[in-house]
Amino acid sequence: MSPPLDSPLFTTPPREVCILRLSAIGDVCHALAVVRTLQQAWPETRFTWVIGKLEARLFKGIADIEFIVLDKGRGLTAYLDLRRALRGRRFDLLLHMQLSLRASVASALIPARVKLGFDRARARELQWLFTNAHIPAAERQHVLDSLFGFAERVGVHDKPLRWDIPVDQAALEHAVRVIPAGTATIVISPCSSHAARNWRPEYYARVADYAVGILGLSVLLCGGPSPGERQMGDAILAHMRHPCTDLIGKDTLPALLATLARATVVLTPDSGPAHMATAVGTPVIGLYAATNPARSGPYLSRQWCVDRYDAAARKFLKKPATEIPWTTKIEEPGVMDLIQPEDVYKKLHAVLSQQARRSIRR
Repeated sequence: MSPPLDSPLFTTPPREVCILRLSAIGDVCHALAVVRTLQQAWPETRFTWVIGKLEARLFKGIADIEFIVLDKGRGLTAYLDLRRALRGRRFDLLLHMQLSLRASVASALIPARVKLGFDRARARELQWLFTNAHIPAAERQHVLDSLFGFAERVGVHDKPLRWDIPVDQAALEHAVRVIPAGTATIVISPCSSHAARNWRPEYYARVADYAVGILGLSVLLCGGPSPGERQMGDAILAHMRHPCTDLIGKDTLPALLATLARATVVLTPDSGPAHMATAVGTPVIGLYAATNPARSGPYLSRQWCVDRYDAAARKFLKKPATEIPWTTKIEEPGVMDLIQPEDVYKKLHAVLSQQARRSIRR
């Protein structure tokens, strides 16, 4: 039986901790902030992370965490590989941070004295069956705040919000090539992993032309190599009047991270790059109508998000956002049309004005 919820699970630092968070890019970025907090509090503890194949590429430069990759594309073989990799190991603590049956099956293969998961109300997909301790119940939290509940449950209450993701020299050189020193740049990462969260390409083009023609910014289009992302990029380019740099499908995750770190501002829907940019301290103008930025928006840039989630709830669900479940996604046709280019222009001016004020104070 675990200690009461008002008592920490550990009074002295554990020796071996395992983190289970396989995907996705944004969520592993959230989880890393929590792990960095625990590393700061427990400098002698050894941390092992069971992570997805794509997500491991982003974190490949992190040397002070052991990563074990679970490639879900390999089916049952991936779980057999995980069991072999952990044979003879026993952890003091498993942080089971993912609400999916696939992750819970993996958790059953991780030997640990304490398996810490979400509280019963949030432990969807039967996660509660695979844990023997849980974090305190909470409602209507940002995803990152909910993950910090794991740190609080083990007696760590600091929240330094550091990520420290190293990138290799090739990634740094790529970023310098595409954003030379002194070049004010907006990075547009136009695609979410859910097509219903994507904005119209002609609207991205209007914002890009405004950024170049009115604000004097350079524009970079970024994205992965999927056909959908390539199609979106081509459509944006076809609607633009001004030139921009097209990097869709032409960089790696570390190179993208280094590029985001050099950007002036990032424009994206609810997507992994929103949280990558947050991890490197770059402001994000997030486009949110299908999902709630209070729950999944870029943690340090929620004031810059164009938030039409309540309008979407009223239009499509006939209720205000305060009266629908916190995790509701409103991925309806046309939902992102509630956001107009003029909404983004205003946010761009606000971000640039704040940055100018900070430069003057320096």
